[in-house]
Amino acid sequence: MSSAIQPADLGFFSVLASAGSLSAAARELGITTPAVSKHLAQMEARVGVALLNRTTRRMSLTPEGEVYLQHARRILGEIDDMQELLGVSRSTPTGLLRVNATLGFGRSHVAPLISRFVRKHPQVEVQLQLSVNPPPLTEDAFDVCIRFGAPPDSRMIARQIAPNRRLLCASPAYLARHGLPKVPNDLTRHNCIGIRQGEEAYGVWRLSSGRGKSVTTEAVKTRGNLTTNDGEIAVNWALDGHGILMRAEWDIERYLRNGRLVQVLPQYFTPDASIHAVYPQRHQLAARVRAFVDFVTLSFSQQIASGRSKPTT
Repeated sequence: MSSAIQPADLGFFSVLASAGSLSAAARELGITTPAVSKHLAQMEARVGVALLNRTTRRMSLTPEGEVYLQHARRILGEIDDMQELLGVSRSTPTGLLRVNATLGFGRSHVAPLISRFVRKHPQVEVQLQLSVNPPPLTEDAFDVCIRFGAPPDSRMIARQIAPNRRLLCASPAYLARHGLPKVPNDLTRHNCIGIRQGEEAYGVWRLSSGRGKSVTTEAVKTRGNLTTNDGEIAVNWALDGHGILMRAEWDIERYLRNGRLVQVLPQYFTPDASIHAVYPQRHQLAARVRAFVDFVTLSFSQQIASGRSKPTT
């Protein structure tokens, strides 16, 4: 009697879940859609539960499918890690690398780097997922996550790949109409452009002044008539003169240089937003993870050292 779960099923189901449909999985696996459907039916028959909810237009994981996928990806990752530890790959980056990044930054910065990375390391298969709201770092769905700010989870390794800070800014036209804030509390009388992203407290801007033990931080509850979950849209609204925006320097640096945006309250410090590559401690020996993190870190360092302007997200 065959085992309820077979090794080949793990990779098959991981590809199927990532593809989003039977036909997309068939294209990725190089087989027919009926063959994918048959393999899935055999898997479900062996385990005795439905793993997918299927309709004519879409499919979704059942609760049992979610559990199956979580463990399948963990096991596949551990197999890759074991090969690295045993020296099977002879330190040559190989295997599947799952990367997650925020939507705008991932599209503008991470995706081009991955294009160059796979040319250098063709034996690595990279899956990039971009998220408006990044998934919790405790989930085992990704090998490397690109994040702004160091994560608090001690089980994760966070390697800084580029310095970054959040700045307050507005267009000259807006400031000409409404005046320039002089202290943080002045922001309560301004139209502030809101961004809802991740788990950060929405509409609360924290500004610090002083150095060392004398640092004081003020939390200002801001208000405004424009809110979005997309940073690029928020920057465009600020350029259009709609209000004051808090945004990462990587997003607005070129507009500050050409004068389309003006920094507001520059004497105050905002929360750190340095860019980190975050990955579980158990992945630190994997050649594909080390090679990717090293490649990304070096690429950002070279760009900063060259003095080239930072493209926006």
